[in-house]
Amino acid sequence: MPGRQDISPAKMGRLLPGITLVDVAEDLPRSTIRLAGTRLREIHEREITGQAIEALEWGDKREYWLAAYRRTVERGEPTQGVLKGPRVQKEHMVQYWLRLPLSRGGDKADMILGHDFFVPAAEHYGTQAQSA
Repeated sequence: MPGRQDISPAKMGRLLPGITLVDVAEDLPRSTIRLAGTRLREIHEREITGQAIEALEWGDKREYWLAAYRRTVERGEPTQGVLKGPRVQKEHMVQYWLRLPLSRGGDKADMILGHDFFVPAAEHYGTQAQSA
């Protein structure tokens, strides 16, 4: 498993607005967002750097997100998905997401590198309909 020292978000160029780094806490919902790109600030309509993941307004998707983070940490494996309505009042968006486990030295995931990409739902479903 790569470590935080192996990752340089600054070298990720155009991906940086959708990047997050999360410090994993023993009590997973209290894990802290160490870094959040500008696109995430736009989606959440506030700065989320320094916030616990439990402070994010996920609405009815809270358990979905906690399960995704838990799976990444417990298995030490990447997780990914696609989700309509990534947070409260963003039901018009579709989120493509990836969570990658990182370790500071060992086999335990104690950080998560995330990437999120958002598109309008009409664009997502329009594309799906055309390719079907």
